[in-house]
Amino acid sequence: MSETAKRRVQAIGNQLAGSSSIPTIVKVAPAGPRVAGKVIIITGANSILGIGRAAAHQFAEHGAKAVYLCDYDGTHLEAHKREINALWPQVDVHTRQFDAADEKAVKEMVDDAVKRYGRLDVFFANAGVVGPHALFGDIDAADFMDVLRVNSLSVFLAAKHAAPAMQLTSPSKSHPSGSIIATASVAGLRSNAGSTPYSASKAAVISMVQTTAYQLAGSGVRVNALCPGLIETGMTAAVFDAARARGTQGKIGQLNPLKRAGHADEIARVALFLGSEESSYVNGQAWAVDGGLSAGHPYVQGRLG
Repeated sequence: MSETAKRRVQAIGNQLAGSSSIPTIVKVAPAGPRVAGKVIIITGANSILGIGRAAAHQFAEHGAKAVYLCDYDGTHLEAHKREINALWPQVDVHTRQFDAADEKAVKEMVDDAVKRYGRLDVFFANAGVVGPHALFGDIDAADFMDVLRVNSLSVFLAAKHAAPAMQLTSPSKSHPSGSIIATASVAGLRSNAGSTPYSASKAAVISMVQTTAYQLAGSGVRVNALCPGLIETGMTAAVFDAARARGTQGKIGQLNPLKRAGHADEIARVALFLGSEESSYVNGQAWAVDGGLSAGHPYVQGRLG
């Protein structure tokens, strides 16, 4: 750019800056830590490789007041707590071992958060199971219903008890607000990405997110779903380990445009966004975080028949 052009641009900028007719930008999120002072519950947080653990780190790093780490399996919860305390000592970390589909346990945890802090801001309903890897005709009714109980009922209970708590106000929270985030899957968006019970359970999660968002209209509480693609977590570790043993790990994720699998942290960062005020106008949505897998149909260049 020539000096004359630079001076002209600068002059226009100065003129606009001094004009009273130019409205200021309405900013919806405060500067600074993205979830400053928020109280956050995460289920499905035990796995070392999991999305729950990665999300806990994101929320803690970005200013959360308290994080509840919850899982049916409590093997690593205390280790996760010690790790977060060492990295971010200002964050209160609580561990809870319970079934995310147990209504009494879910309510007790939400009540504990409200009693301790006078508020609940984010509930990341991340607990889930894969269920049997089998054709639908080989799955019995009990196994089918167990997958729906863990993957779908847990989200229903999270919304049922978190939403009223998020509408409470206190000296530290002047107005009703909150974000319920549910882990669904691309298997809930499209077929052929999971077993029948798993896919059905995740489709149910997406439907619940949509219906509860409308039923919470005007409450200040938002409800959204994350739909991960193929992510290396404790739940999928066997797939990745088998591929590495065969020397075919380079083929993992080749059906999506990014040509790779995802990392738990890539999902956790979207959860952080949905839990922050930066996503204040995002509601009732199913966000695919899948490398583009759900954007099209599987296709091999040059092979249509």
